[in-house]
Amino acid sequence: MATRTFTFDTTSDYPPTTDLVVNVGASFTCTYTVNIPSGAAYDFTGHTHLSAQMAKHVGSAATATFTVGFTSAYDGKFHIGLTTTQTEALSEGRYVYDVNVKTGTSHVYRIVEGTLLVRGGISSTL
Repeated sequence: MATRTFTFDTTSDYPPTTDLVVNVGASFTCTYTVNIPSGAAYDFTGHTHLSAQMAKHVGSAATATFTVGFTSAYDGKFHIGLTTTQTEALSEGRYVYDVNVKTGTSHVYRIVEGTLLVRGGISSTL
């Protein structure tokens, strides 16, 4: 399970970037801890929706949609994940991904984005 911590500034035009690695045939989960520029946790309380997808490149159709959820909204924590069935369907290579969040006032932020390296394996699934 991967973990990432980053600072998110709602006044910036650029979301933070964090890169990930997914292994074909293995389940994948990444837990994020989000802080504001002062160092305090970003409070997701009242945010109504998270969504995350990956694609081969910007402008192409989504290759997979992550399961997403708030681990602790008040403490700025959420997670994204892929099942083994989803990762088995992926081809090796580089992809891009992003995570969007909708506030209670229907404002949508791209909270994080990055590249995702999908690695093949030797062992068969269990």
